[in-house]
Amino acid sequence: MKRSDGYLLDNRQNEAGQRFDAFATLFDPTTFRHIEALGIGPGRRCWEVGAGGTSVVSWLAERVGPTGKVVATDIDTSRLASADRPPVEVRVHDVGAEEPPGEGFDLVHARLVLVHVPDRERALRSMVQALRPGGWLLVEDADPALQPLLCPDEYGPEQRLANRLRQGFRKLLAERGADLSYGRKVPRLLREAGLSEVQADAYFPVTSSACTALEAATVRQIRDRLVSAGLATDEDIDRHLANVEAGGMDLATAPMISAWGRKD
Repeated sequence: MKRSDGYLLDNRQNEAGQRFDAFATLFDPTTFRHIEALGIGPGRRCWEVGAGGTSVVSWLAERVGPTGKVVATDIDTSRLASADRPPVEVRVHDVGAEEPPGEGFDLVHARLVLVHVPDRERALRSMVQALRPGGWLLVEDADPALQPLLCPDEYGPEQRLANRLRQGFRKLLAERGADLSYGRKVPRLLREAGLSEVQADAYFPVTSSACTALEAATVRQIRDRLVSAGLATDEDIDRHLANVEAGGMDLATAPMISAWGRKD
């Protein structure tokens, strides 16, 4: 099928806020652990790429304090307005198409962003360019192809339906240019970009209330796309949402691979 244009998960849809809250619950502890280990503290300059929501931006602002700087960018900054005050500067910016919003950053961070960017190669070059010598790039991205199931324990009809709908969701992502095996490539790409001290790990939630909330919000957000593409019926989606809300399934996310490297 021909690749479609447009981001599948619009920040302005009602469900986007629920998704950002779920991502924060699921992934903020991992993100914060990595940033702390990289020594980001008072007075540092940070670029948060594709910020979406405010959880990481607000945490970074507290870390760097009044003498630091956090530039938070996204193609849609509608959910960042509450964070737009010193030391945070919010900018509308397309990392895959525009020059970086500054240089000399101590940290450039992107979480669950580049997998969706059509020109990922340019985006990564831009992020490396924006670092000061000795600065760190931290890229955290999903690898849906590494673990393609919503329900890894597919033992009944509810789980089979869930996994079928997840396959439809990933088909829609791929048609819009998402690289569903991107996460595993990031360590190599950081080395090829000239960064040193490259390391990586992965976090894979298998079941939690946040996984359940994320799935319900995601399916509601893409419902019309699934139906119009013939990947599901309204009855399928109603049945799946009822199964999700019943709370009897173990719902997983794609593994999030965190990779970091230092600019010499």
